[in-house]
Amino acid sequence: MGHAYDNQWKEMSIKDFVLRRIVRLHPMVIMGAVLGLAAFILQGCTRWDGSEVTPSTILIGFILALFLIPSPSSTDLRGNTEMFSLNGPHWSLFFEYIGSWCYALLLHRLSDKKLTFWVISAAILLTANSIWINEGMIAYGWSSEPLNAWGGLLRLSFGYPAGLLIARIYRKCNPKALHLPILTLTGLALILLLSIPHLGKAGLFYQLFCVFIAFPLIIWCGARGRIAGTGKSLARFLGEISYPLYAIHYPLIYLYIYWIETDSSPFGNNGWSTPIALSAIAVSVAFICYKLYDEPLRKRLSSFLKKSKKQAEK
Repeated sequence: MGHAYDNQWKEMSIKDFVLRRIVRLHPMVIMGAVLGLAAFILQGCTRWDGSEVTPSTILIGFILALFLIPSPSSTDLRGNTEMFSLNGPHWSLFFEYIGSWCYALLLHRLSDKKLTFWVISAAILLTANSIWINEGMIAYGWSSEPLNAWGGLLRLSFGYPAGLLIARIYRKCNPKALHLPILTLTGLALILLLSIPHLGKAGLFYQLFCVFIAFPLIIWCGARGRIAGTGKSLARFLGEISYPLYAIHYPLIYLYIYWIETDSSPFGNNGWSTPIALSAIAVSVAFICYKLYDEPLRKRLSSFLKKSKKQAEK
């Protein structure tokens, strides 16, 4: 965010910024809601406990999902208190919008010292909340329950400003490029970090280590990398589909859970066949969405906004 927008505030109003963020994020929010509804229908329109959901409740939940409005308990379609029960990960996009407002109104105006103080304070609050309130876990924010939603705000209050601070420090330090296979090394580092099994009570401290140290270091090293040839093409492809993949993958996971519970996978009973098939489908659908829907729609909307702004300035 800081890399893309920090240097544009002299020519960009808050309204311009908000509209740009809506254009960037919301097309895939809508697609994710549509695919989430399709997956829910394929599951038979039932909650995880087997109870049926009325058509009116499904319609209300779908409309709320289209506008990225958290669902109250009365429209909880799956019965596990998800903030967005048609597409669970949309909780983070909801907080992304809140973060964008905070960035536009306040964060981009803060000095480096004040931003550093903010990040350190948020890290302390996040750690304390994880230890004493959230039962030793940092994985909150996805539920509509008050304490869980509060935890989501804490995650946002650290992660968003921390990213801005890293971008500022990087610009000032301007470190030399690393002539190493950065794409491979950072990818392996992520795989290793995410492959650690559940560590019980010590798991929280491992999660905090990843959030406060390991992941920022990976971002820093990744920014210093210089990729060419096939690696550059692969990096561009992964960058293009990363957001569409995030926005659409979870409805497929819902289907996977449903097939496991009902022993009805269409990809056979082999333990690896369904995950491999769904992974291939997710990447394919994300690429199709990017090329045929997200990218062209964003270009049209951006062009429309530019024309509207020019007309308003005349």
